[in-house]
Amino acid sequence: MKLFITGIGTDVGKTIASAIITEALEADYWKPIQAGDLEDSDTHKIKRYVSNEKTKFFDNSYSLNTPASPHLAAELDHIVIDLKKITEPITQNHLVIEGAGGVFVPLNDSDCVIDLIQADHKVIVVSRHYLGSINHTLLTIEALQNRKINIAGIVFNGEENKSSEAIILNKTGVKYIGRIDQEPYFDKNVIREYAEKFQETLLNL
Repeated sequence: MKLFITGIGTDVGKTIASAIITEALEADYWKPIQAGDLEDSDTHKIKRYVSNEKTKFFDNSYSLNTPASPHLAAELDHIVIDLKKITEPITQNHLVIEGAGGVFVPLNDSDCVIDLIQADHKVIVVSRHYLGSINHTLLTIEALQNRKINIAGIVFNGEENKSSEAIILNKTGVKYIGRIDQEPYFDKNVIREYAEKFQETLLNL
């Protein structure tokens, strides 16, 4: 199973969700494009969060120096992101693929993050509640559905908002995978606890 983790925007909790899903499935992990924070990248963070010995971590296809939209970060590095050079790693294990920002974050003049999603990927959308987040969540899911992309489900991250969650689930019909509470901190133990909670649902996607 290949799970592509996307968010409704930036800083909604994709990396935490990716860590939990990676741990729950003892999956391999790959972030195709990393923009900025190269010394403490999302791959570094996942390595710190994951406890199991099975997970393999694959190198970024593009490691860009500036914490910015990938198209701009690439431009500042004097390169152009080429989708043909983003080669998915070969593994017999489950693979968790973490996107960058939301689905329409530009990679170059013509491609966006959504163009990284392949036919055999199942997408998990990470949503976080804030003013406007219902709209952002519904737009993200509709964009994926319009392209006939397989949506495995949704994870809510942060403080609970039952009304928002209910209307999103009702309007989209997307499978609810689980919620990640507003924890005071995340470490291996917290990630493992959530992984155990999510594991059965994830294995049945």
